Amino acid sequence: MHVVKIGGSLGRDPLLRDWLRELAAFGGGRVVVVPGGGGFADAVRESQAQWGFDDLVAHNMAVLAMVQYGLMLQGLCPGLKVAASDDAIRAVLRDGGVAVWTPFGLLRKEPDALASWDATSDSIAAWLANRLGARRLVLVKSCPVEPGMTLAQYADAGVVDRHFCHYTRAAAYPVALLQKDEPQRLRELLGALAQDGG
Repeated sequence: MHVVKIGGSLGRDPLLRDWLRELAAFGGGRVVVVPGGGGFADAVRESQAQWGFDDLVAHNMAVLAMVQYGLMLQGLCPGLKVAASDDAIRAVLRDGGVAVWTPFGLLRKEPDALASWDATSDSIAAWLANRLGARRLVLVKSCPVEPGMTLAQYADAGVVDRHFCHYTRAAAYPVALLQKDEPQRLRELLGALAQDGG
């Protein structure tokens, strides 16, 4: 099982369809897509700045922003299957599909480590990868990604959030950061994983 996070910043980019085609064509039975928040999350930030509600409320709204983005991804590529729970994800993969996670389970009544703007959908993707025992985590980014940097250096540069290294510190899986204009690299990664039995 491999977790692929599609950045919300691709939500207005024509390249998004290329990524969805790659996922649908090569991810069947082994890929879980984690949606970013995109413009839906930006609306939450704007509303919080205007009205001043607390970060727990903003977190729950941002989770629903991820749900909306995930539903949009499935709407753009009906071959993807929406899944809200671990069991539903595994069922989609058993059936040979590609799961798009809609993280209703991250709605919180009390604050925790994920209920903060410091933990973006990157950290949430790593949290899910840990929870599911993923074999690889892939982050698709719109910003430039310099090759050869450590995850800590990516965090310092703002490419991933400040909590990301915490969630990946003890991870058994490799992490790959891909730029938005290289969807073919996803195919290469999934091909390599298939050869390894993944």
